[in-house]
Amino acid sequence: MNSYDVAIIGSGPGGYVAAIRCAQLGMKTAIIEKYATLGGTCLNVGCIPSKALLDSSHHYEDAVKHFEEHGIDIPGEIKVNLKQMIDRKQSVVDQTTGGIDFLMKKNNIDVYQGLGSFKDATHILIKGDKEEEIEAKNTIIATGSKPSSLPFINIDKERIITSTEALKLKEIPKHLIVIGGGVIGLELGQVYKRLGAEVSVVEYMDRIIPTMDSGLSKELNKVLKKQKFSINASHKVKSVERKGDEVIVKADNKKGEEVEFKGDYCLVSVGRRPYTDGLNAEAAGVKLNDRGQVEVNEHLQTSASNIYAIGDVVKGAMLAHKAEEEGVFVAEILAGQKPHIDYNLIPGVVYTWPEVASVGKTEEQLKDTGVDYKVGQFPMRALGRSRASMDLDGFVKILADKSTDEILGVHMIGARAADMIAEAVVAMEYRASAEDVSRMSHAHPTFTEAIKEAALAATDDRALHV
Repeated sequence: MNSYDVAIIGSGPGGYVAAIRCAQLGMKTAIIEKYATLGGTCLNVGCIPSKALLDSSHHYEDAVKHFEEHGIDIPGEIKVNLKQMIDRKQSVVDQTTGGIDFLMKKNNIDVYQGLGSFKDATHILIKGDKEEEIEAKNTIIATGSKPSSLPFINIDKERIITSTEALKLKEIPKHLIVIGGGVIGLELGQVYKRLGAEVSVVEYMDRIIPTMDSGLSKELNKVLKKQKFSINASHKVKSVERKGDEVIVKADNKKGEEVEFKGDYCLVSVGRRPYTDGLNAEAAGVKLNDRGQVEVNEHLQTSASNIYAIGDVVKGAMLAHKAEEEGVFVAEILAGQKPHIDYNLIPGVVYTWPEVASVGKTEEQLKDTGVDYKVGQFPMRALGRSRASMDLDGFVKILADKSTDEILGVHMIGARAADMIAEAVVAMEYRASAEDVSRMSHAHPTFTEAIKEAALAATDDRALHV
């Protein structure tokens, strides 16, 4: 039987990063993955393939709608080759997951393919092509999450689908009904909207992206409606029925009236649930809470002292980069170091176009906790860079403490917001004031000038270009 200092169950961003950091710190490390490829949901059927399709569909939309204005004439009809688009997406996935294979070899990490389950707190059974058993002094649970559904929905993976199936459709839907106005539903909805589908979003809450600052929600709602999305907030779905190639969704609106949506595909994107199926956690003395999450303390240690858990399977935002931070955190704790994670400074991003990004506190959170704050906001359309690229929608908003000027939250919607948010994270990590950021030189013309201008706006209303 092979023995290890640490074994990681699950090879998503949290798991494989934890394995690499453990190996870097001198631990003999094993990683266990039940699927044939490493990388988990994110690399195989999540972050990476969805961004590949978002980029491909964005190119198509630009060619159809904007090339002529840029002085680019394309003779003949511009057509979508969906098969090639899906094939390219898969090649990106294959390259990325292959990269993880390389990193495992480079760091001398033993990879086991099969379902890992606890025999006890220090022994793990692996059921794959053959059954194996390994011994691990410490274990990190990184088994991730799966798409959630509603109890009355029968997901047939043909017409009533999850994000996994939406990444490999063989035709462009005529009318895609999206249940859930969160990140996944809006991103995949935009992919198929660009390619020619009619898209109806049905959201239970009173606004889309309901966990983000309401100003972002309001602006994205306006932009998506301009893109001809049908946004139906405050709608409680009560039935989803398939009749041949037609899907019928019935929901009650906020007045209690029944509304019916008919389409040829229905994407169910109502969140994700922690995945511990087959883990046999109880055999190791690992407790789960009533939401199916693995219970952990502030060191991400479970009720079994030598077992830790990270990523989507524990509390907190279900984000790949949050899982990565936790993977490094646990590895460094096992090595006797004293790492830290500030969960308030883990950014959230929606990769629609315009992109949406956020870090820190929202206005609603500051109001609820009674914090006296000030706001600086700057519209993207006032930037020379935005006019040059025809990306005029959106804004940057900075929330700062009214007395100390410390930045408490940054919320942005616009071109390249997903990349720009890192500046806000750095500033807040070092507890910068709005004035600190306003005094930094930002290259011109760039989208990031909006951050400087929003900081100026928060500092005695000093924005220069509005």
